[in-house]
Amino acid sequence: MLGPVILAASRSDRMRRLVSAAPMTKPVVDRFIPGETVDQVIPIVADLTGRGLEVTLDVVGEDITTREQATAARDAYLRLIEHLEPLELGTRAEMSVKLSMFGQSLEGGHELALENVRPVVEAAAAIGTTVTLDAEDHTTLDSMFAIHQELRKDFPQTGCVIQAYLFRTEEDARRLAADGSRVRIVKGAYKEPASVAHQDKAEIDKAYVRILKTLMEGEGYPMIGSHDPRLISVSQELARRAGRKLDEYEFQMLYGIRSDEHLRLAAEGHRMRVYTAYGTDWYGYFMRRLAEKPANLLFFVRSMITKN
Repeated sequence: MLGPVILAASRSDRMRRLVSAAPMTKPVVDRFIPGETVDQVIPIVADLTGRGLEVTLDVVGEDITTREQATAARDAYLRLIEHLEPLELGTRAEMSVKLSMFGQSLEGGHELALENVRPVVEAAAAIGTTVTLDAEDHTTLDSMFAIHQELRKDFPQTGCVIQAYLFRTEEDARRLAADGSRVRIVKGAYKEPASVAHQDKAEIDKAYVRILKTLMEGEGYPMIGSHDPRLISVSQELARRAGRKLDEYEFQMLYGIRSDEHLRLAAEGHRMRVYTAYGTDWYGYFMRRLAEKPANLLFFVRSMITKN
C-alpha cells in the first residue's frame, strides 16, 4: 500500500524539498546513484565491467520544462559517449534514455524528442554500442514506440522497455517480438489507474511471465529487468524451453540492489547488465526505487534512524 503513496510523493515539489534537505538522504541515495557527474561514474563503469558485468547508463532528470533543458540533456548523453569511447566496451556499456528528458512533453514534443535523441543514438552506434528507450507513464507510450520504430530504420539495435502491469503490454510484446526488437521487460514503476493497469501484485507477476514467454519465443532479444528470485528462475526455464543460448537474452538489475546476485549470474555465464544512474536531478528516480520494493524504503528509514 505504501507504493502509490511514495509515487505520489515523487511528483510533489514540497516532498522533493523535504527529502533533499534531510541530512541522511545523501548516504542512502548514494546506494542507488553512485555519482553526480560523468567523471564520477566512469570509474564505476570500469569497475563493474572489470568484474564481468555489463552496464546501461541513465543520466537522471525527467522534469523538462524548456527546449534549452532538452538540449542540455542531449548534450549530457553526448558527453557520456565521449567518455565511454576510450574504454572500448562496445555493447557492454549501453545507455538508457527517457524521452521526457528530450522534450517529449513540450509543445511539438514528439518531433522534438526524436530530433534530440537521434544524435545520441548515432553517436552510440559510432562507438559500437546502443541506446534503450525507457518506458514512462502510459500517456507517453504511443510516442515512445513510434520513435523507437523510426530509429530502428537506421539503427535496428535500438531497444525499448515494456511494463508488465499495463493491460496493453501483451499486445505490444507480440508486435515487438515479431519485429526482432531488443526489449527490456519490467513490472512498472509509475502510478497508473486501474483502467489501464493491474493493481494486484500477483496479477502483475502473472502478466510478466506471460509477456516474457512471448518474448522468449519470438525473434527479438529479451532483457529481463527484475530482482525477483522467482522470476529470475522462471526466466531461465522459459529461455531453456525456447532453446535460447546464454548470449541470446540478458538479465538487468539496478545498481545497489542484490549486487551479489549480479556477480552470481555473471559467473554462471549469463549476460548481467547493471542499470546505473547518475546526475544531480535524482529525486524522481530515487523515489520510484523506494516505491518498487518495501525493503528499499525500510533501508532508507533505518539509515535515517541509526544515523541520528
